[in-house]
Amino acid sequence: MFRAVVFAYSEVGFRCLKTLIDHGVDVPLVLTHQDAATERHWFGSVAQLARDHDIEVAAPQNCNTEEWIGRVTRLAPHYVLAFYYRALLDERMLAAARWGALNMHGSLLPKYRGRAPVNWAILNGESETGATLHYMVRKPDAGAIVGQERVPIAIEDTALTVSLAVAEAAARLLARTLPLMAQGPPPAHPMDLAEGSYFGGRSPEDGRISWDWPAARVHALIRAVAPPFPGAFAHVGSQRLEFGASHWTGETAAHPGIGPCLYAQGGRLLLDCSDGLRLAIPALGIDGEPCDAAAFTRRYGAAPLSLDRLRSKGTPS
Repeated sequence: MFRAVVFAYSEVGFRCLKTLIDHGVDVPLVLTHQDAATERHWFGSVAQLARDHDIEVAAPQNCNTEEWIGRVTRLAPHYVLAFYYRALLDERMLAAARWGALNMHGSLLPKYRGRAPVNWAILNGESETGATLHYMVRKPDAGAIVGQERVPIAIEDTALTVSLAVAEAAARLLARTLPLMAQGPPPAHPMDLAEGSYFGGRSPEDGRISWDWPAARVHALIRAVAPPFPGAFAHVGSQRLEFGASHWTGETAAHPGIGPCLYAQGGRLLLDCSDGLRLAIPALGIDGEPCDAAAFTRRYGAAPLSLDRLRSKGTPS
């Protein structure tokens, strides 16, 4: 087939590396990342997959040193391939590939260039995203596009469900492109950056909910950062509310005169939003403790609880 040095991490990295292995691509070296203790590992292990197939694997702090650039260059790969690797590759590393350096990105480029493309797409209410295979150049996510695979985003999809679908799409796209890659540098068309967008990384603090937002945006944020990602939250009074899931009801608020509020009704925990629509909240935590509709009623009573000022039942003003 051909020879490729692979830089990979996360589920896209795992599935794309498996695709290369399954199709007989010569992979002499895989570079990946050490798993962070603070990150929930919902994805397959690139390092373990490489070891299982007797492929040398390393996780250097900096892959762009003279040592690693020289090592990759001496391997004389046809391609340098990056699949969700979290560091930019030096131009000298890209030049080590005889036929080209290709990256798999989790959006329909040029939209959502940069970090956390799936999370941003859900947060912004997109109805689709996808995977893009493109040439790597000095500027991130800017090289010519080899191919794309679309992935729909349903109104109940979370970042996890979409991320898994994007990983499947990336593997399909790569498998479809391998015969072309075996013949030489695959054809591509230039990326028009003016038609796209660039987004930076997200931190746990970006999961904070504002009660001024309409229901659609609150619903989008909860889905965009739902576990295993850091999660959506709000501090109301001295308490931290963690919203682990959201269901779009399409229903009008039951207590529009109160403003944003939480209440239990018919065995459901419901959230009235500022625009007069309400969401169902199947997973809520308060100060780290799970809280369903029954527990909420025991704690706060049957009346709707204004989110402007959260107090436990019986707490004095």
